[in-house]
Amino acid sequence: MAVFDFTNIPETGKDPVCTYTVFRTGEASASPEHPILVLDANGKKLRHHSCGVFTNPSRRTAFEFEGEEGSVSADILQIDARFVSLLKWLGENHINVRLSGAEREDGYAVYKIRETAFGGGSKLSAEDGFLQFMIERLLSSDAPAETEEDEDAQEDGDSMKLTSIQSITDFMNCAGRTLPDNIRLWARRNLAVARSHEVSAEERRHAQRALSIMMNIQWKSHYFEAIDVEEARRILDEELYGMERVKQRIIETIIQINRTHTLPAYGLLLIGPAGTGKSQIAYAVARILKLPWTTLDMSSIHDPEQLTGSSRIYANAKPGIIMEAFSAAGESNLVFIINELDKAAAGKGNGNPADVLLTLLDNLGFTDNYMECMIPTVGVYPIATANDREQISAPLMSRFAVIEIPDYTPEEKKVIFARYALPKVMKRIGMKEHECIVSEEGLEALIEIFADTSGIRDLEQAAEHIAANALYQIEVEHAKSVTFDAEMVRGLIP
Repeated sequence: MAVFDFTNIPETGKDPVCTYTVFRTGEASASPEHPILVLDANGKKLRHHSCGVFTNPSRRTAFEFEGEEGSVSADILQIDARFVSLLKWLGENHINVRLSGAEREDGYAVYKIRETAFGGGSKLSAEDGFLQFMIERLLSSDAPAETEEDEDAQEDGDSMKLTSIQSITDFMNCAGRTLPDNIRLWARRNLAVARSHEVSAEERRHAQRALSIMMNIQWKSHYFEAIDVEEARRILDEELYGMERVKQRIIETIIQINRTHTLPAYGLLLIGPAGTGKSQIAYAVARILKLPWTTLDMSSIHDPEQLTGSSRIYANAKPGIIMEAFSAAGESNLVFIINELDKAAAGKGNGNPADVLLTLLDNLGFTDNYMECMIPTVGVYPIATANDREQISAPLMSRFAVIEIPDYTPEEKKVIFARYALPKVMKRIGMKEHECIVSEEGLEALIEIFADTSGIRDLEQAAEHIAANALYQIEVEHAKSVTFDAEMVRGLIP
């Protein structure tokens, strides 16, 4: 716990400066037990909702509010290190706030700060939504290193859906430390361009747009909390029938994450026939990791620029698909589901999209041409799918742990259709269990029809067809229930 003693500063006619401590915590939410700051409540009669302003902003040491007998000043005794810059900013700009807190033995523990109205300062982006946005970002960040003193916290930066230059600047001043070092430096440079009158309006527009994209991404630590293995297994059993070897490989990966608290060095590559549930497995893993996910469909990407973005020298320049995925997710930790990786090498004259993927998969950082900045990728977990491993280059293969997805056996297909595919369709269209039945002979006939096809997509489409036909007979022909035998199945499914 660092202690900053300013009591010996010479008299300047200003309010006396107090001594306070800065404490460091990794708590992701504020509460009376884990407050943002602690005020000296001795004789101050602080209420649960006390309205006032932070004063003496050069040192952020007091809170002034209207008490029963006039203006009262309560010294700040302790501050969460993450909030030092925010309190300085609130004080310097005379922003009226309402504090929520609770009495403790060591003082009044403040766990919520809300804006009540603008003060006499210049127009700010600090509407309450923006203030809460910054507080949430600060709570989700790590405390600054103990060697960094709070006076050095000056940053330059934007707002909540940070779009205006003012809001970006305010965000950088208050929460700039939540950004990776290289992005903080990048933001300063781009702010200078966005404010400059010595560059073209087009350059200013691009700089502001890039800043808005970057500032709205929450740059999280790559530390991963332990994952409940039993819950992971439940999700896999819920999403996938059979595939015990595949499930074991995924659970092995989860156990590795729990041991290291970091993502594995290699992503997952799921190789198998079409329709065997590769994408479903990928979505299940994203659900287990509790991460947002995005998809890259390599069959539709033929130009590397689609992934890397275009240079700002063009009027219609824009970020690439990868950067847009970070922006859409709103955070730096996410699952990239790369569909049809075996088609990634099919570039058409302007380079090879597969080469771009290598930089993303190496977790060393990815550079977007529009952003002009290296994007940290340590929190990215890639899961790729492919049908033909022979079409994947050796460098790409080496970035993945490969899991072969076998086709389903006829018996497994029977179970999947009867227990999962048909009941799922019937539930979706509001049918009762007894209204649509497929006999054992009908099920045998159905599996025989699709004996030469891989996967279960055709079975899922057959389930749609059979349920729809049963519903028609019930609604139009007034049948009570429909049972499909072998002859009916063969007559209905082409």
